[in-house]
Amino acid sequence: MIVIVDYDVGNLASVCNMLRKAGADAVISRDKNEILMADKLILPGVGHFDHGMKMLQGSGLRGALDEFALELRKPVLGICLGAQMLGKNSAEGDQPGLGWIDMECRRFPDAEGFRVPHMGWAEIQPKHSSMLFDNALADARYYFVHGYYMACNDPRNVLATCNYGIEFTCSVQRDNIFGVQFHPEKSLRHGLALMRAFNEYKCND
Repeated sequence: MIVIVDYDVGNLASVCNMLRKAGADAVISRDKNEILMADKLILPGVGHFDHGMKMLQGSGLRGALDEFALELRKPVLGICLGAQMLGKNSAEGDQPGLGWIDMECRRFPDAEGFRVPHMGWAEIQPKHSSMLFDNALADARYYFVHGYYMACNDPRNVLATCNYGIEFTCSVQRDNIFGVQFHPEKSLRHGLALMRAFNEYKCND
């Protein structure tokens, strides 16, 4: 079972619907026991970094999430703001992130012809073999909406990049922890393929 973490931030129903289309047994929950019993977690999120972290801390779920990801070492996928929150901090605010991946989030620089936020469809460039993208469609592209981007201090955590005025990290991985800046739940068949890959992922892959 895949649990979508409910901390009042994110497109929960859309993510759940896409997972179910991908064949997953998926539920939305804020129950600590149900979260710890899950096979995999999705950490969604939209909006401001500080708001997301405050809502997560206020939910009382932080301990369960740390246990799931760092002690039980089960697969976690962060989406959009949920991916940014996997890191240490963000230029968008003052709150510390989860700190599961050695990265920070930076605002896109002002550049002629590139409006911020970055919004729309874009292709990505995988940097390492990964179950998320190894079987992606040949014309794979994904839907983005964000003004800040992930910047990893360890290049081994960079799973894929995208170009928008600069080359930026759009997907990260550290062991069992994954993150994607784009919205797979809004990315039609391309997002469906990614959700199917995450659903089928085995912990020892």
